[in-house]
Amino acid sequence: MSTEQTKTIPDDFPRQGSLGGVSGVQTKLLARKIDGRFLAGPTEAEFYARFDNCADLVVQLTEYIRRKLASMPGTSVEDLLPRVRQAVELKSWDVSRAEMDWIFTKIARELGAESP
Repeated sequence: MSTEQTKTIPDDFPRQGSLGGVSGVQTKLLARKIDGRFLAGPTEAEFYARFDNCADLVVQLTEYIRRKLASMPGTSVEDLLPRVRQAVELKSWDVSRAEMDWIFTKIARELGAESP
């Protein structure tokens, strides 16, 4: 597990590289210059912020799904998870596909369901 001060990030949380593309014939490297060094991808602080955002979504969506299940007798977690995921993907939240997979795997595990 990676750590920074009091934060612990599970090893299964996705670490992604550069998120972008530049058109043209020549190959290009997307990087930023930070403190005199070129960096491709998020900084450690940005990575921790992404994790915090995703971990918060796991908590909020798990609570939401539990409320929905309580108000909809006869509906299973396996039926509700894909519908919630589809609705979440329509939102304009800054979450990558890999992060979304991680979020819903954690939610499924928390609710005792098969991973989607």
